[in-house]
Amino acid sequence: MKIKAVLFDMDGILYDSEGFYMNGTQEIMKSLGYTGDLKKLNAVVGTTLDGTCQILSDLLDHRISKEEILNINNAYFEKHPLDYRAIMFDGVEEVLQNLVQQGKKLACCSSSPLDTILDSLDAMGIRQYFNFIESGDCVSFPKPNGEIYVKAANALGVKPSECIVYEDSQMGITAGKNAGMRVIARYDDRFQQDQSNADWIVSNIYEMEQIVKREDLK
Repeated sequence: MKIKAVLFDMDGILYDSEGFYMNGTQEIMKSLGYTGDLKKLNAVVGTTLDGTCQILSDLLDHRISKEEILNINNAYFEKHPLDYRAIMFDGVEEVLQNLVQQGKKLACCSSSPLDTILDSLDAMGIRQYFNFIESGDCVSFPKPNGEIYVKAANALGVKPSECIVYEDSQMGITAGKNAGMRVIARYDDRFQQDQSNADWIVSNIYEMEQIVKREDLK
């Protein structure tokens, strides 16, 4: 089946931010008095910011509201900003260029806030490669619902069967499958994410590109 579009998640796919955000989340939760199992914080991987704050509030038995946690979270990461270019995965810009040259349409579909997506893509110098950019905050049903990927396919004018999704989190992989698309997962075993529902699991973006080329020839 001809591949006409490749749809990318962002965190953990274009750059290695998951560890940075998890370390920050652990610090925030400890400062708020959380003494539970830190592995329970892995539930925030792949969620929207709103979803993350709700999970953290739940883990704190609602002693601190979702809205309060949002303000604390924003203040923490404003004080500890990411250097997106420094944590960008090897080969990202090269492969994006190759895919565009091969006639593929590209989308970035992330659960992060839209401002964060645009700022990070600009910082990495790769925003121009994407034909469509969407945030989980801008859809009615965020991941693991497939809406964000269906919306991307519609915007690009392609069928779900003509798309490949590149993801890492369990929620993201499920979203791609729920959208009726094939999914390539970037292997990551740090946060207890079940990647078994993906069609392929790869180590890096170069291996992802090879799968796209191979599927194009079928």
